[in-house]
This record gives sequence, C-alpha cells and structure tokens, in this order.
Amino acid sequence: LAKKSLAAGHISNFQTAPSRRRSVESSDKKVYIERVRSVIKLFFMDVDGTLTDGKIYMGVAGELMKAFHVKDGHAIKNLLPQYHMTPVIITGRASEIVTSRAQELNIGEIYQGVDNKLEVMLGIVEKYHCSLEDAAYIGDDIGDLPCMLQCGLSACPSDAADELLAAADYVCAKRGGEGAVREFVEWLLRKEGGGTFTR
Repeated sequence: LAKKSLAAGHISNFQTAPSRRRSVESSDKKVYIERVRSVIKLFFMDVDGTLTDGKIYMGVAGELMKAFHVKDGHAIKNLLPQYHMTPVIITGRASEIVTSRAQELNIGEIYQGVDNKLEVMLGIVEKYHCSLEDAAYIGDDIGDLPCMLQCGLSACPSDAADELLAAADYVCAKRGGEGAVREFVEWLLRKEGGGTFTR
C-alpha cells in the first residue's frame, strides 16, 4: 500500500489493495458508487475509534465512560430508518455502556466481544437475505479491514489506521467520535460530504 498524499482532514490518491469488489476501473467509479449506494440495506459500525474517539476511560471498577457524538446518533436513529437501512454494531470489546447507547438508538443488532468481525458480518448478511454488496461498513482499525474489503462500500474516520485509510472507499473528513458516522451516512444518502472517495 502506498500513500501518496496526506493533509489534515483530507485523504486522497491512495493505491488500494485488491479485493473482491475492487475490480472496478477508476473510470467506472461514478457508475459503481451510484449503483451500490442505491442498494445498501445493512449499515455496519465499529464502536471504539469510530462511534467514539477511541479513548477508554478506566477506574478501579472498570470502564467508567464513553463519549458519543449526538450527530452520529441522529443519523443512526433517524436517517437510516428513513432509507430502510438496518444499523448493526460489531465491536471487539464488551461494554454495558455500548449496550445502553444501542438501546437508546434503537439498534437491535449489536455484537460485542467479537474476535472475527467478518464471520459475524457474513452471518448478518445471510440472516437478512442480502448480498455483501448490500452492506456498508465503517471502522477505524485493523480488525475492521476484512469487513471493509468485502462489503459494498466502506469508510473510515480521518484518524483511522493507515491500512484503512488506504483501503476505504470513502475517508471521512471527521475523526472518530466527532461525527464521522453521520458524515458517511449523509454521503451514502447522496448529501454533501467533506471527505474523499478513494476508489
């Protein structure tokens, strides 16, 4: 993977790794994106570093708090249902705070303490009788990469791991926990986005 340019809040011109869905020629990317954005039915999200800033606040009794952005919450609770997209959380850590936030946002599909995120994603895709092309995924670190390389459209926050910045279809202008999920949702819904389409 070779990174050609990196500026604050703006990622562009990455050489991307080959995957099941990256046989699309760059000249066809506009056709591809319009076709796939119109069929997304499942919206997969990581938590730490994506819905949050990645910091884990610990006390002697364990995890004390996580900070979530209200704009991400609005997109998940209000925008996704309007467009018949089902939100799904897949996270490597287990937290009652995440459970509470998911309930608040009416997220019924929540999977915590997951080692193999791709296996879980494939199971959800099958459960909803969808194809991988019907799925969008946003994550920030190496554990998210297998899912991102297999889904229809992928995204990451601007402060994600370098490997994800290189592989994502869309790199958000916003950082994890600061509205990146809302930005990706609005981009999927063909609203203006401040990030970069990198295919």
